[in-house]
Amino acid sequence: MYVAMNRFHVLKDAREDFETLWRERDSHLAKTPGFMEFSMLRGPTSDEYILYISQSRWESESAFRAWMTSEDFRRTHRDVGSARDMYNGPPVFEGYEALEGM
Repeated sequence: MYVAMNRFHVLKDAREDFETLWRERDSHLAKTPGFMEFSMLRGPTSDEYILYISQSRWESESAFRAWMTSEDFRRTHRDVGSARDMYNGPPVFEGYEALEGM
């Protein structure tokens, strides 16, 4: 299994807009080969931002990478540029391979 995560530093006054954007997006993930699960996590708050982590689980890293080059990925992320004013810096990607039997 492969876990793909993005960390978002969302400006405090953009919380509602950010959550609405993610809740209402048309992700196309459910029909994507190899996709297993998606979660958006709200974390700690600093003086400047709220930490959010998007987490998706995939059967393999290759399934995740195939989605990233798909038309569905481009369609899902076409409005990302309009949300830049919500963030304190760009999202930070992290990818993890799950260790079997642990």
